[in-house]
Amino acid sequence: MRVRPTGEWRKRSLPGLALTAVAVLAGTGTVAAQVSRGNTAPSFGTTAQTDPLADATATDAASPRIPPASDSGAGVAGSGDAAGGESGAGLRIPNRAAGGTRVSGASSGPNNRDLGAVLRRRAAPARRFGSATTRITRQITQISPTDLRLTPVIRTPVVGVPLPTSLPTLLPLAGIQTPGFLFGGSLRQPLAVDPAYAPLGIKLGTFTFLPGFEQSFGYDTNPDQTTRQAVRPSVALRTEADLAFRSDWSSSQLTGELRGSYLEFPDNDAASRPNGLGVTRLRIDANRDTRIDVEGRFLIETQRTGTPDLNIGAATRPLVMSYGTTVGVTEVFNRVQVSLRGLLDRSQFEDARLTDGTIITQSDRNLNQYGLQLRAGYEISPSLTPFVDVLADTRVYDLRVDSTGTRRDSDGLTLSAGSSIALTRFLAGEVSAGLQHRTYNDPNLRDLTAPVLNASLLWTVSPLTAVRLNATAGIVETSVAGSSGVRTQAVTLEVQHDLLRNLSLIGGLTFVASDYDRVNISDRGFSGTARIDYRFNRWLTMRGTYVYQQVDSSIATSSFHSNTWLLGLRVNP
Repeated sequence: MRVRPTGEWRKRSLPGLALTAVAVLAGTGTVAAQVSRGNTAPSFGTTAQTDPLADATATDAASPRIPPASDSGAGVAGSGDAAGGESGAGLRIPNRAAGGTRVSGASSGPNNRDLGAVLRRRAAPARRFGSATTRITRQITQISPTDLRLTPVIRTPVVGVPLPTSLPTLLPLAGIQTPGFLFGGSLRQPLAVDPAYAPLGIKLGTFTFLPGFEQSFGYDTNPDQTTRQAVRPSVALRTEADLAFRSDWSSSQLTGELRGSYLEFPDNDAASRPNGLGVTRLRIDANRDTRIDVEGRFLIETQRTGTPDLNIGAATRPLVMSYGTTVGVTEVFNRVQVSLRGLLDRSQFEDARLTDGTIITQSDRNLNQYGLQLRAGYEISPSLTPFVDVLADTRVYDLRVDSTGTRRDSDGLTLSAGSSIALTRFLAGEVSAGLQHRTYNDPNLRDLTAPVLNASLLWTVSPLTAVRLNATAGIVETSVAGSSGVRTQAVTLEVQHDLLRNLSLIGGLTFVASDYDRVNISDRGFSGTARIDYRFNRWLTMRGTYVYQQVDSSIATSSFHSNTWLLGLRVNP
């Protein structure tokens, strides 16, 4: 109810003023109650509040308009007063309008609407209905979120250097595959390690580095890998360092595995020799369907003194070095993947020195290889992608003719087919097979055709046992007079079983076969390895290794067998 002061109010005494205040308070409570009853509660679960100003506007628009009564100066007449009613003597209690509509006791003066809006703003907000928020509150306040800074990034430790799928293919094509290299490739790539004992690596910028250092000592019955008559056993000291790194970029990637070692024999210094192997790869994601791949690789190995390519009693083991690169582009067309790569490799051979000081020059064996590789694959499913591979290459020697007067430059074409396999966690890898044909510039060397094979499979028999199979076959170069090349095959089978989370037993077998074309020379090699790894913690491992090697050749001076025992400590900072 709204009351407007009149001239008569000024003449009233204190009792009149009190009576007026009581009337105003009573009218205000009545109007507030009507406003509160007029509000509509929100629906179930709604958090929005009713706008009192909008309700006021809507109510005013829907209410019938009552013409204002004339002001006689004695007071304000109620909206339900009759024409002959009392005037100005007091305040009238609201009644029903003629149309039966309940209207407020406020008069319809020009300021009535303003007071109604103010009263509605002061009204209590509508009560919120819906389910309690106890569950949501507990999720936020009683469950601590995971702090990524406290979650270590587990990386598989590097023991030696993993041999990529493409590396065994390229090295035979570069013409430098030796039994020492094939035997050394066994047990290099690590199998699964329990995450509780896997090294965390060193985080530098956007890269994670996994360095490793190993020092071993033991005994070798035939460090020269020569015939039984010339055996000089010795204590063995092996020092090995390796480094693996991986970028942590959101797109593109740079990875690498590098390894170098030196095997020293204090009692037979001439048999001491280095060994090294490394691969780095850069993947550039140009866009969603285009990828650029760049690879660099190197290999350092030594020749046996009794190898058929030397066929002499050398005093030292000559070095064999190879390094190269591959640059390619891969394009994805829905399920079809097409890649084109260019290859460049160089091989160098160190001169051999005899016991009397004579130097045997091997510079005529240095060569460069240039190749172009095209591969097309179709993704049948995420676990199976068959492909077809075509490789055209040419080998060019530094010298036009070698020491025997033979021109050994050649051109080759390799056709192969295979598939990449990823059957969940049980079987993964890649297998391919085909044929390689080589044509030589010298008419005295006949064309050579041989099967090629590349396989790299990992079978997880159980969470405690894993089996790995690596196989390679191809044509490598030779310096034997009258022979076009050497057909070489190598197969490695490795098994790892974890007795405890930090105790692993590893066994491996390697078989190597080499047949020289058009000459009666053939080699058969066998290597068996047994190893035990005991990990004290993430960064310290004790390792015991036994290696047996044997090569049976049609040339008596090329056959040998040896036993090697090593015990050492490996540190992964």
